[in-house]
Amino acid sequence: MNFIKTSIHGVVICEPIVHSDNRGYFIETYRQDKLEEFIGYKVNFCQDNESKSSYGVLRGFHYQVPPYSQAKLVRVTKGKVLDVVVDIRKNSPTFGKHVAVELSDDNHRQLFIPRGFAHAYVVLSDEAIFAYKVDDYYSKECDKGIIFNDSELNIDWKLGHSKLELAERDKLLPKLNETTDLFEYTDNLHV
Repeated sequence: MNFIKTSIHGVVICEPIVHSDNRGYFIETYRQDKLEEFIGYKVNFCQDNESKSSYGVLRGFHYQVPPYSQAKLVRVTKGKVLDVVVDIRKNSPTFGKHVAVELSDDNHRQLFIPRGFAHAYVVLSDEAIFAYKVDDYYSKECDKGIIFNDSELNIDWKLGHSKLELAERDKLLPKLNETTDLFEYTDNLHV
């Protein structure tokens, strides 16, 4: 497994080593010891989630606030998505900045997202199956979000807005500067 730092501290691209031949391929999709060694702290994933979506579906930006904030390890098992995370830690040097990474069943890339970040993705293929691990359980009361088209975030979704399909809930989310549910900045990303 190769780990690649991104422009935002703590957000990490994980690239598994693909062993392939004429029969197919084998990859190790997760190694807790190697990930923890790279990020410098323990992560105890407790829940796996999966969603299937069609072309143009945009899910997010979502995050959970304490006491149920979540770190995530996300990947695509079928299709292709543009995965985007935004730093929502007040007073962070990268507050409001984002990282966008293409995840697909061809590149096998994964993205590790620490606590304190909002997460979204848009499907770029006919359909996509998106799978992810989280290190705390889902809590409806702690579930928050930010609108995908906040002009301050300046995100290129690779598709025109008329091609995007969102849940009604996601269309009503506030802009980043309108939300009060943000994280306090700390270099300690696992709290």
